Amino acid sequence: MPHLHIKEFKNIDLPQEIDGVKFNFLADNATRDDEQLISTTVDGERFFLLVKEDGERVLLKTDKLTRPASIGIVHKALLAYAKGAKLEVLASNVVDRKNVHLEESTALKKIEYFAKEFPEDREVRIEVGFGSGRHLLHQAANNPDVLFIGIEIHRPSIEQVLKQAVIQKLDNLLVLDYDARLFMELVPSNLVGAVYVHFPVPWDKKPHRRVISTAFIEECRRALKVGGTLELRTDSENYYAYSYETFIAFPKTTLLINKNKDIAVSSKYEDRWKKMEKNIYDVIMTNDEDSEALSIEGNFEFDEVKLSNEELIALHGTTKRFESGFIHFERVYKTDEGVMLRTSMGSFDRPEHLYVIVREKGVEYYPELPLRSKANLKAHQYLNEVLHG
Repeated sequence: MPHLHIKEFKNIDLPQEIDGVKFNFLADNATRDDEQLISTTVDGERFFLLVKEDGERVLLKTDKLTRPASIGIVHKALLAYAKGAKLEVLASNVVDRKNVHLEESTALKKIEYFAKEFPEDREVRIEVGFGSGRHLLHQAANNPDVLFIGIEIHRPSIEQVLKQAVIQKLDNLLVLDYDARLFMELVPSNLVGAVYVHFPVPWDKKPHRRVISTAFIEECRRALKVGGTLELRTDSENYYAYSYETFIAFPKTTLLINKNKDIAVSSKYEDRWKKMEKNIYDVIMTNDEDSEALSIEGNFEFDEVKLSNEELIALHGTTKRFESGFIHFERVYKTDEGVMLRTSMGSFDRPEHLYVIVREKGVEYYPELPLRSKANLKAHQYLNEVLHG
């Protein structure tokens, strides 16, 4: 990822705007003195730049939790701060150039786009972890009346697909950098024609991180229209066996199993595995029933905070558990106006990671509200009680 190694970090007067980049406030880690966060806004997108001591020099990069999907935005922010603070750069992989295709693209969306008003004017198909994008781009090009949503967290893959969507003039493709397991919770019922999960990470040592799970299948069944399919394609014997057992555990299910079936388009990795004579498995579940409409009640409003700044700082490292979920206070920061908490919250197998800024004038999530899911709303309710004292 883009970063600068600098001789020493220098503060600038905040808030301040430099070359179209707004630097809003600084947050200092409350329990260690080698880390700071700089609140940054570019084109309406909020995120943090991370300042971290790295031996005899200092590392300046984006905070992993809040980093924007566009690497171009990251480059712009890093260059602007270095310019404004007159930093002495020792090493850098940041470039000051623009990609005309990425500038033209409007396909990249944030989760708020879908949470506010999910597009329902036509059939939707979703690909989870599209990688090189060959399959996603092929499907979008050959089904112009269908809206394709590609979900991926690998930034170079995202930018490659955005570039190709512009070159191929595909206007039926949207891209999202987000946890697919959380995303499925806000997809309207009976809308989706297909969910593709092609060659997911097996996570043999951390099975709780797998995309395929009972909860994920349940959300897909709800979101799929009658006749819609959830399609897993994997080269992992373990993942295939685990997924089959997870699918077949449902009281009622329709499954199709294929082994080494050729499809219209394959990834470069699949081509390599075939040359190695490695087996490829497909598990395809067909939805046979209509589901009830999606309904989630609640909001993310905060009551008055009764804890003092010292009590807020003392939350560092603590975990609050409740039925079906938790809140963990990973880190605590001090700002000029109060305290900021870095939290992981929600369900145990797919938590949300967000900052919570506590000021005298009120409390807000940063950089955006949590996904509107039952687990997150319950976690928010519990967090509100903790802050209220």
